[in-house]
Amino acid sequence: MFFKKLKNKTLTLFLTLIIPINTFAYSSKIIAGGETVGIKLNTNGILVVGSYEINGHDTLIESGLKQGDTIVKINNQDVSTIDSMVDIINNCDCKSLDISYIRDKNKKNTTLNLYEDKGVLKTGLYVKDSISGVGTLTYIDPNTNLFGVLGHEIADAETGEIIDIKDGTIFDSKITGITRSSKGKPGEKNAILYSDKVNGTIYENTTKGIFGKYTKEINNSKIYDVATIDDIKLGDAKILTVLDGNEVKDYSIKILKINNTSNKLKNIEFEITDKDLLNKTNGIVQGMSGSPIIQDNFIIGAVTHVVVEDPHRGYGILITNMLEEAEN
Repeated sequence: MFFKKLKNKTLTLFLTLIIPINTFAYSSKIIAGGETVGIKLNTNGILVVGSYEINGHDTLIESGLKQGDTIVKINNQDVSTIDSMVDIINNCDCKSLDISYIRDKNKKNTTLNLYEDKGVLKTGLYVKDSISGVGTLTYIDPNTNLFGVLGHEIADAETGEIIDIKDGTIFDSKITGITRSSKGKPGEKNAILYSDKVNGTIYENTTKGIFGKYTKEINNSKIYDVATIDDIKLGDAKILTVLDGNEVKDYSIKILKINNTSNKLKNIEFEITDKDLLNKTNGIVQGMSGSPIIQDNFIIGAVTHVVVEDPHRGYGILITNMLEEAEN
């Protein structure tokens, strides 16, 4: 999946050196991905995702908490997992909790009442401490083993806010089927996740992708030159992605527009022209996010968005914007 609720009409990865300003240390040649990977992010705190009533009480309303808030302390104790939250409740011998939480990057405090239901004290909150899904590996830098996935952030579905993470992993995944796209309703890749077969560790969730260190043996068979904005031209190109099992195939696209906008996100506008891909998916589907875009012998970017009203069309981010972000 693209991992995120998309807004409007589009859906939205050591040496100490003195480096001159505007000079970047990423490699001029990188390995293009295309493999489908499972992604798990461990949140930096406990994410509030909903609530339920306990004997007529809605603790979300009573406490002033909202979906998308991240609980970071309970009774002045740091918490990052649901298990740690349960331990505090079981051992505090109290009917309310002092909560510290993050909303819009600001730290706030409140009191959360506990209510008994069938002899058990409950918070009335639905929470989670990790997020899992499917995306596409964009690249691996063979010199540093750094990797990039998705080309956009993973954000809370309700608030749209980027999720603050502690760490995470990418791991094996297998595509078992495709739900086709239609006008106004993007489809998706259906997959099995193998979370025990880890390929890399994640250290960052940013607006330009998910980034981390690749730990599996690297296959150097798909090395491409890194394109600058001047190397990219309108016309024929291809994307690398998986539509069945684990086999990466290339599919033809046509680049319609190129721009290096200040927000550095939707840099490449394109349309799918490959008949096999269109027959299978009817355009871009969730899970293609991160699929490398190749032109000639250059890796030029990654698929990031689908135009919801016309899933044959989409957008991509420049590969240089992902590589620069990975260095920051």
